[in-house]
Amino acid sequence: MDFSADSKDSEHCLQVRSEIGTLETVLLHRPGRELESLTPQYLDAMLFEDIPFLEKMREEHNKFAKTLSEHGTQVLYFDELLKETLQVPGIREDLISQTVQLAEIKYDSLYKAITDYLHSLSAEALGDHLIGGLLKQEIDHKDVEKSLSYFIRDAYPYYINPLPNLYFTRDPGSVLGNGISINEMQTAARRRETQLLSMIMRKHPALSQQAGMVYEGYAANSNIEGGDILVLNDETLAVGCSARTAAWAVEELARIMLAPEDAGGQGFKQVLVMQIPFTRAYMHLDTVFTMVDHDKFTIYPGIESRLKVFQITLQKSEHGEKWSIKVETEDSIRQALCRALHVPSVDLIQTGGGDMITAAREQWNDSTNTLAVAPGTVVTYRRNMVSNDTLSQHGIQVLPIEGSELVRGRGGPRCMSMPLRRSPV
Repeated sequence: MDFSADSKDSEHCLQVRSEIGTLETVLLHRPGRELESLTPQYLDAMLFEDIPFLEKMREEHNKFAKTLSEHGTQVLYFDELLKETLQVPGIREDLISQTVQLAEIKYDSLYKAITDYLHSLSAEALGDHLIGGLLKQEIDHKDVEKSLSYFIRDAYPYYINPLPNLYFTRDPGSVLGNGISINEMQTAARRRETQLLSMIMRKHPALSQQAGMVYEGYAANSNIEGGDILVLNDETLAVGCSARTAAWAVEELARIMLAPEDAGGQGFKQVLVMQIPFTRAYMHLDTVFTMVDHDKFTIYPGIESRLKVFQITLQKSEHGEKWSIKVETEDSIRQALCRALHVPSVDLIQTGGGDMITAAREQWNDSTNTLAVAPGTVVTYRRNMVSNDTLSQHGIQVLPIEGSELVRGRGGPRCMSMPLRRSPV
């Protein structure tokens, strides 16, 4: 894998200081056998509302990756990085131990049987199991203690859960400046994604040498997800306080990101916190609000008046600590954005052309969830035709992709991508 920092202005391969800088490198995950774990009785637990057709889904995802590549983006794949990491001496032992512990196996003999089986696998097969899950039927139970739970079988078929949401690579981690935040996921179904990403970023032969700071564990028992984190420019982060991201985690992220660079921070000057309704319909900030150009954003109509906006800055503390956060209320999202971006006005482009019925219909298919590949150029789902036309009318170049199966997991192009490097704007 060739992953190096070609830019003369940075020694790190990770660098994201805007939402719209030319997308140079991105992390994707091609949907795989983990999606075959979805059955009607487990859809809620796996955070799906329908069962996608995997073959068509993979075809759509391949075309998504091709669109990015055609616009100069280097595409890296999560499973390939994981399998390369597993070949580093000592890593597989640590990862197997962590994974089986997270599976909460209660009996020593079963713990040993599962551990021995995973150790017997090649790096390729182990990577497939860490993502696709470990079925109970794959384990030889002849030497496993016949406990009560053995006789009263749990109908759930897996010892190690699959990760069907992994193709939404945006959420478990966020590159901010020259570092990466390993995020604490809100739902149990996705927490192992964080574990795998952390291991990749810390131990992969190429990434671990160039990744800069890796931030994790800063918000224990408090959740934050990447769909709620937007990098507006090299001074300002926008973070959604949502059903998936807690206020405590936002505050701790702000403390880290706003710290002086000589203290391990990333040089940001402020965090704009946008509180959105705590509902699945508005799961993350980027489901209702994304940046598409220097002074242009797409926004779900009706949400603007419901947003509460706050500014967090860092200040010297009078109570013994070196730094503390200062929180102030913003009058409106427009004023906050104008001040943060140093522009006289911003264009908030309403999805669905501002028509509430059309916007609600297309919002179900993630019309607001755009991915900028360059200033004023965004990837969207083709099916959101009115929203796409509206973007075009506002001077935005739209790169539409098919997504009839991809969208069944309730996420759009931004959700499906973790930018690792963007050029400066």
